Amino acid sequence: MTSPAPRTRHERLVGLLVLGVAVVLLVSSVTWFGSDRTVVGIGQLALGLVLAGVGAFLVRRARAR
Repeated sequence: MTSPAPRTRHERLVGLLVLGVAVVLLVSSVTWFGSDRTVVGIGQLALGLVLAGVGAFLVRRARAR
């Protein structure tokens, strides 16, 4: 049986990756609003917020163990 440490590390790394993608989506969504494509910008903001929540959950869950 494997120890829980590798799994915790894996969850943390995946959580940080998802948080990184969320940051990129949130920061780059400004360009859609600037080019009068508001619907795309709102969709990108929504997806970025969801991914930020999932990433934060994974990072917090990995630290709690």
